[in-house]
Amino acid sequence: MPKRTLPTHALPMRLDQRLSEPLYRQLYERLHDDILAGKLEPGARLPSTRTLASELGVSRNTTALAYQLLVLEGYIEGRVGDGTRVAHMRPSRDASTGAETPTEPRAQSPAAPSRRAQTLMMMPHPGARPERMPDTLAQTFRLGQPDTTLFPYETWARLAARHARHTLPRVALYQHVEAQGYRPLREAIAARLGITRGVRCTARQIILTSGSQGALDLVGRVLLDPGDAAWVEDPGYLGARGALLASEAHLVPVPVDAEGLNVAAGHALSPRARLAVVTPSHQFPTGVTMSLRRRLALLEWARAASAWIAEDDYDSEFRYSGRPLEALQGMDTTGHVVYVGTFSKVLFPSLRLGYLVVPPALVDSFVATRGFIDTHLPLLDQLVLADFIGEGHYVRHVRAMRQVYLERRNTLTDALSTELGDMLTVTAPEAGLHLAAWLPPGMSATGAARRIAAHGEEVTPIVQRGSGVFKRDGLMLGFAAAGPERIRLGVRAIARALRAS
Repeated sequence: MPKRTLPTHALPMRLDQRLSEPLYRQLYERLHDDILAGKLEPGARLPSTRTLASELGVSRNTTALAYQLLVLEGYIEGRVGDGTRVAHMRPSRDASTGAETPTEPRAQSPAAPSRRAQTLMMMPHPGARPERMPDTLAQTFRLGQPDTTLFPYETWARLAARHARHTLPRVALYQHVEAQGYRPLREAIAARLGITRGVRCTARQIILTSGSQGALDLVGRVLLDPGDAAWVEDPGYLGARGALLASEAHLVPVPVDAEGLNVAAGHALSPRARLAVVTPSHQFPTGVTMSLRRRLALLEWARAASAWIAEDDYDSEFRYSGRPLEALQGMDTTGHVVYVGTFSKVLFPSLRLGYLVVPPALVDSFVATRGFIDTHLPLLDQLVLADFIGEGHYVRHVRAMRQVYLERRNTLTDALSTELGDMLTVTAPEAGLHLAAWLPPGMSATGAARRIAAHGEEVTPIVQRGSGVFKRDGLMLGFAAAGPERIRLGVRAIARALRAS
């Protein structure tokens, strides 16, 4: 058996991050094919997962998971002190007849997780820190992070104490809680959505979920079968991609431009897709608002294709100028739109309460599926939020925070203009808690984020999956979590990093 480790240059390969196929799967398939083709001979020692990860420029998790799958399928084997080697898989010869006989089956490792789980393991979580970023970075520009120091905790605590003493004992049994959520809260949500977003619904159409991520997961479970095509925005929200991949959907990245999702491009790519997930009011991450022309085209496509639209209205409460366009759900006359909302970004992130507004024809399907996930959400926060809205605290808090975030948005755009006006293209967003800053042509967003991290600040690069409609890379900068002076200091750090490159 060879004693020398196979050098990594003997494994010529490239992993393409632009492909929808996870990196670990690309690596697995290349090694699998090379072993079967005899390019990697039995007994050849493979590089360690750490060495191969370094050579390929990927995380060690990528190489480790690829090796794990190959071990589980019997293509490679590892022994303590002897590294990882290509397994001897060819049939052995019978000594008397010379005929090939199968080798004894090898002892099997514990069963591997599902393909869905393996895919999700390799996806970056939308709330996770970017790989190789130190934990000590400032969070001045953290995405989706409201200023939790300004939340009226005393009011919330008073309502929680009241319900813990007087309400919970009366509703402590399963049969007192509906799978779709606490009815008074659903009634309050329906009333507010009709006033502020033009959403047409009753409390019966509302299903409470664990944040918007739980809502998107439920959409995938109910509306998609494995292999169904689903449009996702490019660039777009990773959380939506993860929820659809968990349903084994076939993702179709559809380019976003200055008018939002390009419906004509989506139709050309996959006209019979089953679902489109969109953020029309404040597209994530570019911040553009979908034009009325595109909204009407998207609704017409859904009607003609008998498809569904999931409208993620994740931060519509914070609008700083003008009147927002009506929600797609309010424009939908044929029952093809599922509306997604959340309280996590409005109140505080650890409040894992979101909701769906589903067409009447889908209510029973969603409720049945919701009941088999975890029966229902914890009740106390629902009780408290219903009173928080009903007693007017919610409206007062949103109004106050809208003014705070408007000041911070203006501080950020002014500071970027002063420090980096000749380098970055920035448009003050009309809504939301973040903006997009477009870099000079040829400058890598990933590289810029690393240089900025070296100056103590964390920013998030805008990643396009292949459409390249936006000809320049960009950065996402949240402006809600930090005060004006902290924002100005953070922008100066960004300027030092980018001008030193």
